[in-house]
Amino acid sequence: MPTLDPPALIDAIVNRLQAGYIFPDRAAEAERLLRANLEAGRYGSRVDEQLCDRINEDLLTACADKHLRLIWHVASEDTGESPKSDDELIAALREMFRVENYGIRRVERLPGNVGLIALTLIPEAATAGEAMAAAMRLISHTHGLILDLRAARGGAPDGVAFVASFLFPDGETRLSDVIEGPHGPARQFWTSGYLPGPRYLHRPVFVLVSGTTFSGGEALAYDLQALGRATIVGEVTRGGAHPSSVLSLGDNVELRLPVARTVNPVTGTDWEAVGVQPDTAVPAEKALETAHAAILDQLLNSADTPAPVREEARLARAGL
Repeated sequence: MPTLDPPALIDAIVNRLQAGYIFPDRAAEAERLLRANLEAGRYGSRVDEQLCDRINEDLLTACADKHLRLIWHVASEDTGESPKSDDELIAALREMFRVENYGIRRVERLPGNVGLIALTLIPEAATAGEAMAAAMRLISHTHGLILDLRAARGGAPDGVAFVASFLFPDGETRLSDVIEGPHGPARQFWTSGYLPGPRYLHRPVFVLVSGTTFSGGEALAYDLQALGRATIVGEVTRGGAHPSSVLSLGDNVELRLPVARTVNPVTGTDWEAVGVQPDTAVPAEKALETAHAAILDQLLNSADTPAPVREEARLARAGL
């Protein structure tokens, strides 16, 4: 690819916005602001990380979209590597998923027979399905579940639907709609009728969130909350509801471009710019203890809790 200068970079961004951004009116506003700032000399004469930061500030001002941003990489001449194609970027992302154990950071049985699964990301179901099913098997005999999404920074819509499916009895629950491109079409995401592991039903589910939780992590929390399947504990999340693609603009600059927007069928909206609002608001570092205590209280107050689990829950609650 040819070396970019600021005018060429602005042209490349505008072309991508016009071709695929989900809000045409915001794309027009972004073009107006970027070209005005280019003319005013705000962008200088060279493309570097500082320029990307300035353009990102302007994109956020024009579009109020936290997914829309430039990504700067080390110059290819310094590494001896050629710029990556879109296919190479996707392959690198999937390798990152594998190295990070498909986002599954922690699977544990907490005192009182409470399951805990901590996720840092939620990859597409075809990539992470087997690992996620294994995690669900490990906590399948617990009496309550905590999904820790405090560090979950993203995910794929079908991966989110796959994880949520374990918490519903069949394939009849509509989770979300994703409207692709500026004008559609809309793709509906439902729970799966078949899963390669046991479902987790008729037991309490708590989801932990933080100010770091973003995108796919927010989607899972938002959908479960809207459907009344989970109690959300922690902090208001970052507020990014637009699935995006990473596109190379040349040399060492990429554009993360929102190519779809999410609409929840229960609320009729999403969490963009406002975040997921917790049912129980506590600092993120207190969220696990708070959720654990709440599940233990439910077990202690339920006549259906087996005696051994009740005694373990009593001792665990006293320890908290």
